[in-house]
Amino acid sequence: MTELNVKRLFDGEQWLTNQKVSILEDKIDDIRPIEQPIPDSDYIDILAPGFIDVHVNGGGEILFNHTPSLDALKAIIKSHAQFGTVAMMPTLISDDYDIMVQAHEAVCTALKQNVGGILGLHYEGPYLNPIRKGVHNEDKLRAPNEERLFKILDVVKQGKLMVTLAPEKVPQGFIEKLVNEAAIVCIGHSAATYDEAMAAVESGARGFTHIFNAMTPLTSREPGVVGAALQNRAKTWCGLIADGHHVHPATMRIATAAKGCEHIMLVTDAIQSVGSDKSELPFLGKKIHRKNGKVTTEDGTLAGSDLDMASAVRNTINLIQRTPAEALQMASLRPAEFLGIDDRFGRIKTGYQASMVALNQNYHVDRTWIDGKQVY
Repeated sequence: MTELNVKRLFDGEQWLTNQKVSILEDKIDDIRPIEQPIPDSDYIDILAPGFIDVHVNGGGEILFNHTPSLDALKAIIKSHAQFGTVAMMPTLISDDYDIMVQAHEAVCTALKQNVGGILGLHYEGPYLNPIRKGVHNEDKLRAPNEERLFKILDVVKQGKLMVTLAPEKVPQGFIEKLVNEAAIVCIGHSAATYDEAMAAVESGARGFTHIFNAMTPLTSREPGVVGAALQNRAKTWCGLIADGHHVHPATMRIATAAKGCEHIMLVTDAIQSVGSDKSELPFLGKKIHRKNGKVTTEDGTLAGSDLDMASAVRNTINLIQRTPAEALQMASLRPAEFLGIDDRFGRIKTGYQASMVALNQNYHVDRTWIDGKQVY
């Protein structure tokens, strides 16, 4: 039994003061008020549900595309754990089929071995629109080969599967087939019209990958993918890269006001620069440069991000002016709801996974626990 004394506990829904949280093995065993005074040095300033990142390309100088292996997954989660991430969807950027197979096998092995922090797999592509390819290599983009693809979807037997695609580039009925296979379909890197995007939502798509980036914008006469993303007539979630580089703070404030914080989740889209001090790194056959929290190719194209989840939380509070509770929910409970795992993650309640983050008063990470084990 591990016991933690907490000055301020955010349980995922409300703030509590002076609480003792007990951990038994990998679960929260008990939460109760502290009745007797104890020294300040024995307290954690803030304890919150650990962060869940559904879009992680790499960390600790390892890009998943470059090294789609079990060891790489362990290294990436270790790198992000120092920033409060307790669970993630490792993301494979558009690549050849054999790399997709290797990534699939690595994630399936991690899930079978109960590697802490690995929830499943996110294929970002390759069924994307070259017009909105961003940093993806155009020669890796292609139409889906269902016979091959459906062989590497059985990650859903043990975990979660996300597929980011451009709905205008896939055959009619393809989204429904993915949804029927228990995949979570997200719209991204798309030049779809508003009507095409809404048709995809009606077919079962429920996410929008890094809103505002690599998608048709909201304009006066064509709402585009952004307009569809900000609609609330269907239950969808938007991933938001809150680094101040991908989306202007004013635009982020507009998005949270329109969509509501309850359907926006913080994501990093992090590459291998997170957890590294290098200023120059290889990236999918290119060279990327890191400067002032921003990673770009030599022509200035954003190449994922240098963002970590703790920084995203602080930016949500300071740049977007959302409350700490909203920011923490956008980093944990909202992605848990999006993935359908909010019965285990996103809250500090009896019976939930003991995957938590201890923060100081400025929301910097002091400690991180994954499944009851302190990993940072």
